[in-house]
Amino acid sequence: MIEIKKFFVHLIVVIAALTLIGCSGSSSSLRYNNNNNQTEKSEENTDTRYASQNNQSIDDTSIVFDDEIPEYQDPSDLPEDESKIDLTALMKNLDQKSSGSDADALISTKREVMLMEIIKYMDTPYKYGGNSLNGIDCSAFTQNVYQSAWMLTLNRSARDQYQQGIVIEDRNELEFGDLVFFNTRKRVKPGHVGIYIGDNLFAHASSKNGVTISSLDHDYYNKRYMGARRIEEE
Repeated sequence: MIEIKKFFVHLIVVIAALTLIGCSGSSSSLRYNNNNNQTEKSEENTDTRYASQNNQSIDDTSIVFDDEIPEYQDPSDLPEDESKIDLTALMKNLDQKSSGSDADALISTKREVMLMEIIKYMDTPYKYGGNSLNGIDCSAFTQNVYQSAWMLTLNRSARDQYQQGIVIEDRNELEFGDLVFFNTRKRVKPGHVGIYIGDNLFAHASSKNGVTISSLDHDYYNKRYMGARRIEEE
């Protein structure tokens, strides 16, 4: 009889132990599953948050006008179909406009000096960030020509040059040497600059053709013209 009691007691202990183990296992399983679900939800929320931030970032950069944006990320779409301009005929035309007075002679000399500097750079290949006859970009071209020809200092970027000098609101009032600006890029405005040389022509470093002469009457430049600045001695 005693042995039977011992057997039942032993059996009860075993059942109790198994029950405790089973409950503990279920409890652990539920706890970890809850943690996993919580982790998954947290990851989903994190992904959503980062996606929102990324979208916000994209929205922001679409309206930022920053000269530090490399041109390969925001290229100009300058035209390739441009006819060559005869600089010799242009220089003769400018000489004929001089009346022979001392003031006109000085102006003519200044024009010739700048034209000779422009001619020196003709056909120089375009290079973003370049600043020499081996390769040059549009704002470095205007900066170098102004410094060498007229001893006037321009800022380095087209955008900064756009803030210099006197605003020329009417295109009919453009004079030789005025800086002309164009909206050629999506995120950097102005994206391009050149030097007006008379007869509705301007010299510039084109990303497609290198340093060249173009016409403001060209459909592309006519539509994208932003304005002009006149740089004078202080």
